[in-house]
Amino acid sequence: MNANIARHLDRMAQAMPDRPALKIPRGRTAAGAIAYVSLSFRELSLEAAAWRRVLEAKGVRRGDRVLVMVKPGLPLIAGAFALFSLGAVPVVIDPGMGLRAFLSCVERSKPKALLGIALAHAVSWVFRKPFRSVTTRILASGSLTARIGGASAGTPAPAADTHATDLAAVLFTSGSTGAPKGVCYEHGMFEAQVRLIGGTYAIEPGEIDLPLLPIFALFNPALGMTTIVPEIDPRKPAQVDPAKIVQAILQEKVTTSFGSPTLWTKIADHCLATGTTLPTLKRVLCAGAPVPASLWKAAPAFLPHGRLHSPYGATEALPVSSVSQGDIDFESVRGACVGTPVADLSVRIIAIQDGPIATLAETTPLSPGDIGEVIVKGPVVTRSYDALPEATLRAKIADPDGAVWHRMGDCASQDAEGRLWFQGRLVERVQASLGTFFTEPCEQVFRKHPRVGRCALVGLGLAPHIVPAIVVEASPASSSQARAFARELRALALQHPHTVPIKRFYFHPKFPVDVRHNAKIHRLALARWAQTAKGYQSDPKR
Repeated sequence: MNANIARHLDRMAQAMPDRPALKIPRGRTAAGAIAYVSLSFRELSLEAAAWRRVLEAKGVRRGDRVLVMVKPGLPLIAGAFALFSLGAVPVVIDPGMGLRAFLSCVERSKPKALLGIALAHAVSWVFRKPFRSVTTRILASGSLTARIGGASAGTPAPAADTHATDLAAVLFTSGSTGAPKGVCYEHGMFEAQVRLIGGTYAIEPGEIDLPLLPIFALFNPALGMTTIVPEIDPRKPAQVDPAKIVQAILQEKVTTSFGSPTLWTKIADHCLATGTTLPTLKRVLCAGAPVPASLWKAAPAFLPHGRLHSPYGATEALPVSSVSQGDIDFESVRGACVGTPVADLSVRIIAIQDGPIATLAETTPLSPGDIGEVIVKGPVVTRSYDALPEATLRAKIADPDGAVWHRMGDCASQDAEGRLWFQGRLVERVQASLGTFFTEPCEQVFRKHPRVGRCALVGLGLAPHIVPAIVVEASPASSSQARAFARELRALALQHPHTVPIKRFYFHPKFPVDVRHNAKIHRLALARWAQTAKGYQSDPKR
């Protein structure tokens, strides 16, 4: 059976040829409405076919790696599906990770061709060494069918007959807790993701999606959903104007959207401040970091007919589990509940081991309630990193049945009902002289303070004398205000056994966060900053 993900676009073009597949904003009408360029599923299929012919004419063949450096919307979707259809392998790297890291990823992935905008071509000529494997450059600009005429675009060629285990794409991680790594996706994994995402959230063909993370738009043609391209700069997502997102949702009757907790907090705040509701939204998928209690609480007010969901996973395995609005215990400080595993996914909590684990026999499973490392197995779990055998060795565990378990790099516990409770990233746990402290359950305690939005657990000093501390994203006006703030935080710490040892507090005006979601805090960077920053130690009378 052909497992090529591109065949879904051809299927939708036949099943619903005239239904809008993609709408791209191009300004405002005289009345203030968003003006869109719209392509039907048939037109998008013809567009992808035209891109495929250009790629073939340039010498791109099945199995060739093609670095994709295009804008969100039509170039990304048409270009990616053209490559899938051809059997070529798109390489997608987040440009927001920084130039040095980006160029390192390019050099390691060794693309044969570059499909990109003019700026991408210029970058490839200026930085020749990382791009030395590139022998073919293809300019991606505008609509090909618009230039050659949609009627003369020709009939789309059938998608290449790929096997489930054939390499489909190389997608890079954000590098929020380490160097970015290329994740090898197989066609069967994309197929499983489409099935599990659609089934888990009851998504039906004909729905309308506004994806705040561009890469998620690639699932929409396979799910039969219309993609509304948001007015957002993917390089600076935190600077989004929530009013523009709300206008698009209301005007286009959007039914689903994916975005980070940071972005959806901004949208929620705007809705609450203006008394706006989003009645057409059936679901909001929020991921990239734990969803704060404030957003869970606000959701019913702006989603009168929908629900907020938080899928848990990673670039290497998505989705793993999901939790929904109504299932959250706002008073809990035991970690973030990320729900029960989705269908076909196996999850285990094992004793933490810092080195590689070759086989499942070398792991120690833990009892419900115990905190350990999360490992997962299933059809959406990737098998390897690209050109990084040591990283693959550290992250993968062989199962006796021939499958692979992925080490999520997270700490968690699993309760008697099978729900997962996220405790934080493995590398960000603080192994102090007084014991091990996990980020999420500690930070939950301090986020209950009305003036704390973001905070971060960090470790100060060197082993074996490491001391836990909390950094709060805030700018007290004076030292006296900072000391008073620290006393209030210490009073919260004394209310819970696992935070009693935390006595030292720091205040940072703007946390370093990942570019992709603007939600993952760079705690290790904050720990380095705190080593020389001014801290406030408080221990009020108990």
